[in-house]
Amino acid sequence: MPAPKKQKRPRNLTVAVTGPTGTFGHGLMPLLQADTRVERVIGIARRPFDPAAQGWTKMEYRQGDVRDEAALEEAFADADVVVHLAFMITGTSDRASTRAINVDGTLNVFRAAAAAGVERFVYASSVAAYGFHPDNPVPMAETWPTRPASKLFYAQEKAELEQLLEVESGAHPDLAMYLLRPPVVLGPNFVGGKEILPGPLAPLGRALADAVAGLPVKLPAPVPAIPLQLIHEDDVGSALMQCVLAAGPPGAYNVAADDVVTAVDLARELGLMPISVPAGLAQAAARAVSSLPTPPFVPPAAEWVEALAHPAIMDTRKAKDELGWTPAYTAIEALRATLDAS
Repeated sequence: MPAPKKQKRPRNLTVAVTGPTGTFGHGLMPLLQADTRVERVIGIARRPFDPAAQGWTKMEYRQGDVRDEAALEEAFADADVVVHLAFMITGTSDRASTRAINVDGTLNVFRAAAAAGVERFVYASSVAAYGFHPDNPVPMAETWPTRPASKLFYAQEKAELEQLLEVESGAHPDLAMYLLRPPVVLGPNFVGGKEILPGPLAPLGRALADAVAGLPVKLPAPVPAIPLQLIHEDDVGSALMQCVLAAGPPGAYNVAADDVVTAVDLARELGLMPISVPAGLAQAAARAVSSLPTPPFVPPAAEWVEALAHPAIMDTRKAKDELGWTPAYTAIEALRATLDAS
């Protein structure tokens, strides 16, 4: 029997957030905390944390696992909106456990939200859902299809989930679904750059910057001039907030900083003297490497080379026109905020 439809409430919203302590959560939570239209926030995470220590006085912590649909339904019982941010990138878990959390867990969250009669489901997808295919246009609008990458499991799962969620949404038309597709997300609470560096490698960027800063001359570094989009965590948070408040119609939205940078720009910010390598050469090399068989002993991080095989540049006009969203930070400012906070 379908859940009874909740009375719509334009004010005094209760918002449930899975994975609220990650980079995305730190972009969203201050906005939920400050907005008078949000009365209560329920934070669901596997590991205990103290919301008050973050200044999140509206939040009630609920320990829960996205693999436990019954626990999710209980947590969502009074929610008007569910924001799903919990997702594993690489970590130390085996691939089966990662899939159980990422794919099965996301479907559990959606189904639990539907069963609880929630009005809106907001999901943080990724530019990686488009895949890194040679026929991808530059830039890509939301009308371009999402397609699995050849090897990169993170991109494969993001594309698969968007397709699965579309089916689920068709079965639950009363639950409005919003999908955000950000590129690499940076900022003071950066935990790994989902499309570039797995979490364990994230400190290398700061260590490199510190080491280079101590050199008497700039260190030359050959880097590919491959175009790249970035976004600040606060700008992801503001886009999520527009979805929470239903500022525009349900659907998928690309979000990114307005400027497109390259690895040359990033190297310069790290204090290096970049020597530009033609993008075509770097992309051809990435395609060649990603086409090779992957032996069992190769770490999952090696799959990320596929992300260099073709530019993944998005058109963000829909989010601006329909959600009323505008990024406050440039890509370079997002990078500087990350380095300054490290």
